[in-house]
Amino acid sequence: MRPLSLLALLLGAAVVLLPFFWMVSLSLKPADEIFSARVDLLPSRLAWENYATAFTEVPLARFLMNGVIVCGGILVFQVVFAVPCAYALAQRRFPGRTLLFGLVLAGLLVPFHVTAIPIFLGLAELRLLNTYTALIVPFVASVFGIFLFRQFFAAMPAELFEAARVDGLSETAIVWRIAFPLAWPAATAFAVFSVTAHWNDLFWPLIATSDPALATPPRGIVYFRDAEAGDDVGPLMAASVVVTTPLIAGFLLAQRRVTQGIATGGLKA
Repeated sequence: MRPLSLLALLLGAAVVLLPFFWMVSLSLKPADEIFSARVDLLPSRLAWENYATAFTEVPLARFLMNGVIVCGGILVFQVVFAVPCAYALAQRRFPGRTLLFGLVLAGLLVPFHVTAIPIFLGLAELRLLNTYTALIVPFVASVFGIFLFRQFFAAMPAELFEAARVDGLSETAIVWRIAFPLAWPAATAFAVFSVTAHWNDLFWPLIATSDPALATPPRGIVYFRDAEAGDDVGPLMAASVVVTTPLIAGFLLAQRRVTQGIATGGLKA
C-alpha cells in the first residue's frame, strides 16, 4: 500500500506542478519556440531577455511595490482588529457572546463579491476611489482572522490570563504581551492566507482603481495583453513568474508554522 500511496502522491504533485513548470519554461523560451508546433518543456536556450522586457515594457517593479503596500496594510489592520476581538470572544464572558460568535461564523459564508457594489458606491461618495485607501479599507476587518485567532485563544488555559490579571496587567497588555506571542503559529498561518488572497486579487483592484500607478501585481499583468497585437507571451510568463515567486517562497519558509497554526486552531470550538 505504501508504494501505491507514494505513486498517487507523486502523480497528484505532477498534475498540480505542471502548470508552474510550463509557466517557467515559457518565460525562458524565445518567441519562435513558444509558438512552435512542438511541445518541449525545456527551452533550447535561456531567453533571459523576457525578464528584462517584463520590467521595461510595464512598470513591474511599481506593481510589486503596490502589492507590498496593499497586502502589508491590510494584514496589519486585520491583525490589530482581529486579535482583540478573538481574545474577547474566547476568554471573556459577556452577554451576547455566543450570538456574536455566530455572526462571525455567518460572515464566513458571505463572499466579498456580494458586498462589493455597496462598498464601491460608499467609497465613490467619499471620493476615495483610485487611492490606496480604497484597496485597503474594505478588508481591514477579517471574520476569518477573528475565527482563526478565537479558536487558538480558546485552546489556551484561562488560568494563564487570570495569573496575568493578578500580576496587574491590563486586558490590552494581556492581549498583546501574552496571548498574541503565544498565538504566533496562528498569526503566521493567517498572514500566509491573507497575503496570498490579496496579492492574487484581481477583482477589487480592477473595480476600485483605474490609475496604472496604483495597479497591484495581478492587475499589472493585464497590461501585457494587447487586443490588436496579441499577448506578448514570453514577457507575460516572465512577469507571472516574478509575481508568483514571493508567494511560493513565503509559504515554503512558513510551512511548518502554517501547519501548526491550522492544527492547533481546530482543537477547541
